[in-house]
Amino acid sequence: MSDVFISRNGPPDTILPDEPADVLERLAAAGTITDTAERRRVVADIVADHPTCLEGWAILGDLAPSRIDAYAAYRVGYHRGLDRLRHNGWRGSGFVRWRHRGNRGFLRALDGLQRMAAAIGERDEDERCAMFLRQLDPSWPPPELAER
Repeated sequence: MSDVFISRNGPPDTILPDEPADVLERLAAAGTITDTAERRRVVADIVADHPTCLEGWAILGDLAPSRIDAYAAYRVGYHRGLDRLRHNGWRGSGFVRWRHRGNRGFLRALDGLQRMAAAIGERDEDERCAMFLRQLDPSWPPPELAER
């Protein structure tokens, strides 16, 4: 079960556990590969070994060769993330903030899904995802993602 912190300023934060250290190490090593196709292949192998790794799905979306491939990877990460959130006590309301490292893979997948929905003209999904991100973390987007 994740840590749940009650805020005096609203609903509780849900904090997903960090990805396993060995998986994060493998993803970091993959990030040093300069050839994008090879990096994607290595990340895909990591995700195949750890299909619940939200950070891995978000990276696969980032490395996708097309908008539709990116959309698909981000959507899987988003749905896997919803499953993990529910498993960790989230009941459809409350914050899931970027400042908690374990939440970042889910939020990156949701952000990617929003961007790809916009890119393919899926306006309702774009707007729904954008609103959901702000509901989960009212300070969205974090500075490191706002600069894209």
